[in-house]
Amino acid sequence: MSLTYTAGSLVAARGREWVVLPESAPDMLVLRPLGGSEDDVAAVFPAFEDVRSAEFAAPSPADLGDQRAAGLLRTALRIGFRSGAGPFRSLASIAVEPRAYQLVPLLMALRQRTVRLLISDDVGIGKTVEAGLIAKELLAQGEATRLAVLCSPALAEQWQGELREKFGIDAELVLASTVSRLERALELGQSLFDKHPFTIISTDFIKSTRHREDFLRHCPDLVIVDEAHTCVAADDPAQGGASSATSQLRYELLRKVSADADRHLLLLTATPHSGKESAFRNLLGLVRPELATLDLESAAGRAKLAEHFVARKRADVRTYLTKEEDGLADDSLAERTAFPSDRWTKDEPYKLTPAYRALLDDAIAYARDRVERAGEQGKREARIAWWSVIALLRSMVSSPAAAAQTLKTRSESAAARTAHEADVLGAPVAADSADNDRLEGMDVAPGAAETEDAGARLLELAERAGQLVGPAEDAKLKALTRHLKDLIAEGYHPIVFCRYIPTAEYLAEQLEGKLGKKTKIAAVTGTLSPQQRLERIEQLAAEAAEEAGDAAVRRVLIATDCLSEGVNLQHHFDAVVHYDLAWNPTRHDQREGRVDRYGQKRDQVRVITMYGEDNGIDGKVLEVLFKKHRQIKKDLGISVSVPDETASGVTDAVVEWLLLHGRQGSQESLFEMDGHQESFDRIEREWSSAAEREKTSRSKYAQRAIHPEEVAREVVAVRAALGGAEEVREFALEALRDLDALVRDPRDGSGDFTAQVGGTPAGLRDALATTLGNRLVEEDREIPFRTTPAIGRGEAALVRTDPAIGAVASYVLDSALDVNALGPRPARRCGVVTTDAVSLRTTLLLVRYRFHLTLPSRTGERQLVAEDARLLAYEGAPARARWLDDDAATALLTARATANTHEQAARNAISRDLAGLPDLTAHFTEYGTRLAAELDASHRRVRKANEEIVRGLKVVAQEPADVLGVYVYLPQPSVSLSSGAEA
Repeated sequence: MSLTYTAGSLVAARGREWVVLPESAPDMLVLRPLGGSEDDVAAVFPAFEDVRSAEFAAPSPADLGDQRAAGLLRTALRIGFRSGAGPFRSLASIAVEPRAYQLVPLLMALRQRTVRLLISDDVGIGKTVEAGLIAKELLAQGEATRLAVLCSPALAEQWQGELREKFGIDAELVLASTVSRLERALELGQSLFDKHPFTIISTDFIKSTRHREDFLRHCPDLVIVDEAHTCVAADDPAQGGASSATSQLRYELLRKVSADADRHLLLLTATPHSGKESAFRNLLGLVRPELATLDLESAAGRAKLAEHFVARKRADVRTYLTKEEDGLADDSLAERTAFPSDRWTKDEPYKLTPAYRALLDDAIAYARDRVERAGEQGKREARIAWWSVIALLRSMVSSPAAAAQTLKTRSESAAARTAHEADVLGAPVAADSADNDRLEGMDVAPGAAETEDAGARLLELAERAGQLVGPAEDAKLKALTRHLKDLIAEGYHPIVFCRYIPTAEYLAEQLEGKLGKKTKIAAVTGTLSPQQRLERIEQLAAEAAEEAGDAAVRRVLIATDCLSEGVNLQHHFDAVVHYDLAWNPTRHDQREGRVDRYGQKRDQVRVITMYGEDNGIDGKVLEVLFKKHRQIKKDLGISVSVPDETASGVTDAVVEWLLLHGRQGSQESLFEMDGHQESFDRIEREWSSAAEREKTSRSKYAQRAIHPEEVAREVVAVRAALGGAEEVREFALEALRDLDALVRDPRDGSGDFTAQVGGTPAGLRDALATTLGNRLVEEDREIPFRTTPAIGRGEAALVRTDPAIGAVASYVLDSALDVNALGPRPARRCGVVTTDAVSLRTTLLLVRYRFHLTLPSRTGERQLVAEDARLLAYEGAPARARWLDDDAATALLTARATANTHEQAARNAISRDLAGLPDLTAHFTEYGTRLAAELDASHRRVRKANEEIVRGLKVVAQEPADVLGVYVYLPQPSVSLSSGAEA
């Protein structure tokens, strides 16, 4: 049996209409339901099932709608598209509406045969979305078939959620905790990287030689590396010393991954440079080997780099596509992104109570004695004592609970056999590294004892620490309670960051019931797995959401630094309290970055930094490190990471000073210590130099590969095909009202509104319950519909790809096509309106086109079928139609009835136009051919930099086009005044 159905043609089978896809064979048709998605594709065997050619049924003149019917049906149809005909195949199928600036990396990617990009946008701009857009597009075009994301284990679950929820990519987690289960399911000789096409791989896991080699043998054709700066290090002594062993392992792995010139590679980092030129060069070498040796001082070198490197600050994209800043003709496409405008930052001191002060003084005296004695015993003993003392002092100023735990626990470094090993064991638990991979397990309270059984002196100190719990003797806790009450009173939902697990658990216990009955409190620490942490946060949000109608309900999260990277918390929290001062300002940036990012509803995020005014440590760390860090950030507009060696150099000096002088020594004496003035001067110079290099690199390597005009042109094309945000908002408002939802539109300028859907048809309620939650729908609660695509739990975004909007659109479209559907039907396929918006009889048509695309790729040509919906309008009778341009046709959607239309006259008018549809066939064909040519040009324009990837490109309109809707606009009869004048 020969194939009688071409790709794109309509067939009827199994009681419905289908579109034939290019994958079809003579004995098997691969079909997609008309208007359906790729998830609904089915195979049909003509030899065993009834398959026949189908034509889309014409509208019925008996099923007339009102003046809004055309707009509602058009928007419902376009929202349902999941496979666009334009150059961006994936935008119709993702559950996020990208900002215009996020299309820049995608445009850069589509101009490369093999995609190699370093995406270095600032924290909170949306690098994950930018990478996800590229990955989804490459997969949709067939340019990539498998994907691996390399990231730290703390980020793995978040990556999995982002890819699944926003991009429909279901990736398997490959972690140390999951690999055994995954390998048990493998067949003999099978690699888990072959079995699972999409994976998210922990960088810790990949350190294993066996797994690393297996990954390299079966490496996917698309690899994304998150926090790529941790995979390289400065390798010259002048700029940071030799690479760490961990960074070197990762660097070697990525060098082998990038060695395959046909592999797509995306490197993501907010800190590509950080003042270390050799590390930056190593990073560029992973993108393309030749980039590592480019002369970046020359215009030609920077132009070459610009093809592969994008780095923007928030200020660069806060307003985008504007006349003033980007040179566009007008502001019609201007986009303003809701980043918080600034952080309100305040340093809040506290003073120790007499009992706590006495305990700390005794602890310092013990530490001084211990260091002195150890210094006489040898270098190993001295280093063990040093790290034990730092652990003791840090825990002591954290909380009584952390102090007691540390005093009773053996020091990690006590097991060291050499001084170097003592440093390796002791440094991570005492310092606050800027390296994100060191966060896991670092919130455990360190030990200070150097034998299994703590000495009597330490046990006595531990007992005294245990007696200081509670606000009576713990002034720090008392001050925190006051700050939290103030934040809660002002409507904030704060996160309190602590250094140690015992401190977080202590605060959660002590604060329970102290912040008001309407305040929900939860603690998240390293005792929980990454997945359990997310669940704990969602549980806290859900508990508060249950009482969302009560304005007094607040959320307070107590967390250790296990949450300072990776988990996006901007939807639930809007203030940060640094309960424990970190010893590296970069850690504070990481903490604050969890809430101060795109999607934060507050224009101003509150930040409170607590520090001990008289504990001898905090004030000096704040003065030396933090104020310098803040000044650099203020000057540059971005944060420059503090190198670990710089931070540890300062804090070592602070501790040494404390042991010599006690808590009461003057601030100036810190800088007068022998040998330290020169050290501090050097640190100052290096940090300032790093900041200057970062400032220079940001301006020198600013994104110039894609001009805003190019982005604007593609944004116009995308919106023409898929619709813009305002169209979606108006559709949702009108459709929900027509479907008997209780809609409240505050008209406060935000564009947000709420809806209760308890009165809507059962089919719509079921669909909304699936996306928003059964309880929300069953209890008929208010559902917020928000103009921002960054939404919280139980909310809907007013974007075409939001599942709730999709559910409404699907119901509107299905009920319009089914004249026998029960209940309200907001959209109809026919309508007649008498209006003063036209002077001649005008007909508006909603036409669906199908296109057969031949897209060249590295793996050969791909055959695809895509859909588009267009409005066509003409004046007069069908046989003598005078066609209007696209803008005039679209303008008819806003025409409103200005006079009544008699029902029989309306049926007569629509019947004449329906009967004349055959006379319009030639124009439908000509318009489809023109659309195909425009789409062809658009594909070539987006890929203009590489002739090889457009050779063989072809777009053909499939006939016949489907006429979904016919709407007649009758001019309002003029009223004669002659008879009145005669009277």
